[in-house]
Amino acid sequence: MNWKRKLTGTGLLWLGLIPLGTAGAGGPGIVTTVGMLTDLVRVVTGAPERVKGLIGEGVDPHLYKPTRGDVVTLQGSDLIIYNGLKLEGKMAEILEGLGRRGKPTLAVSEAILEKGNFQAQAGDYGADPHLWMDVSAWSRGVGEIVAFLSREDPERAGIYRLNGTAYRKRLEDLDDYARKVLATIPENRRILVTAHDAFGYFGRAYGIEVRGIQGLSTESEAGIRDLQILLNEIIEREVPAIFVESSVSDKNVRALLEGARARGYDLELGGTLFSDAMGEPGTYLGTYEGMLDHNITTIARSLGGTAPARGLNGRLVD
Repeated sequence: MNWKRKLTGTGLLWLGLIPLGTAGAGGPGIVTTVGMLTDLVRVVTGAPERVKGLIGEGVDPHLYKPTRGDVVTLQGSDLIIYNGLKLEGKMAEILEGLGRRGKPTLAVSEAILEKGNFQAQAGDYGADPHLWMDVSAWSRGVGEIVAFLSREDPERAGIYRLNGTAYRKRLEDLDDYARKVLATIPENRRILVTAHDAFGYFGRAYGIEVRGIQGLSTESEAGIRDLQILLNEIIEREVPAIFVESSVSDKNVRALLEGARARGYDLELGGTLFSDAMGEPGTYLGTYEGMLDHNITTIARSLGGTAPARGLNGRLVD
């Protein structure tokens, strides 16, 4: 008798009568970097207790400095999964060095680009690392993680494939929601101004022009002249709202708001978006689906489009 079955509406896969989160225990210990990857790997493994994320909520990975404890954790892991493309800043050399010395590692975004069927966008220091902003691109990352884990842990390959397939279906629904909801923003309001340039893939995927006050890396700084040029464009194009980010200082966004009001223009703060970090662990916003659902819904409503107040899954809170 085949006891494998999918519970519709919950996204849980079961093997026998035991949840895979329990059945998968005892596999390799996995260390991840940013929260978006930690969440993704936990879903694919079905065993969150095996996955240790290093960079928490509200933390900017571009500026993150690894601690001695982080290095010990990385060295003691069985597998390492990180984003790559210089997102992890000062940790990048450590991650790459461990890979060269034989530690099984996967740089997910680099693996997606190496396939050649997804076009990278140029950034300050190479390719833009924020691929998760395009849901269809991040879905490709699921496939890369499934393949990596299956190769390194063939005993559980069937579990990884089943969980990966189920999760990719959920991401298809999220991508469809993004396209439908963001399409309701009026054409003349389809400009997204945020604290730093993390939304390029988002804009390309969903037809929105993006303006980041800082560059792709938050190590770059916006000068007074840059802010003045952007403020002139905001007023000229009648942009209704701009956005802060949970992991980036809001000083430049606040400067634009004050500058607009000083010139008699009613510019609104559209809300806080998640860019390089997710929300609080254990909450809906602390998942990849939740952070993108929040971003999509907040952007659409703030720029004049229509979206359900509680988002795709009815789990957002006003």
